[in-house]
Amino acid sequence: MTQTSAAKPTAQSSKPEPTTKNQKVIALLSREGGATLEGMSTLATWQPHSTRSFMTGLKKKGHVIESDKIDGIHLYRITLNGGT
Repeated sequence: MTQTSAAKPTAQSSKPEPTTKNQKVIALLSREGGATLEGMSTLATWQPHSTRSFMTGLKKKGHVIESDKIDGIHLYRITLNGGT
């Protein structure tokens, strides 16, 4: 009987790259510094009202999103993930 050696994992980050717009926006919100509405809208190519709606949906799923206003700019970030 022949044995095959298991493929060695390559050097990659522990988290895979986000692939969907939703995953990209969540990754942006999960950063320590958070994200601006403009940054999220640009990344996902959504209108600002669609981005706000997406954040509302995240809240309904149990995510806690905090907002800070620094120098007149709102920064949003996820502080607690829901059961998703």
